Amino acid sequence: MAISFSVVLLLAIVLVVLIRGGSLKAGPAIVAALFGFFLASTGMAPSIQRFLDSIAATINGISF
Repeated sequence: MAISFSVVLLLAIVLVVLIRGGSLKAGPAIVAALFGFFLASTGMAPSIQRFLDSIAATINGISF
């Protein structure tokens, strides 16, 4: 749960920066947000969640 919230927060910050920087207009940003919202309610959502969890576990396992 903590990772999901962190990813959402990170993506929200990136989205705000892109909109304010002029790289992304409000219309496409709204479409992208709605796409993500509706994608979360499809059958593909568990696969995406497992993929993101495995990436997070891989990054967490890296030691320097």
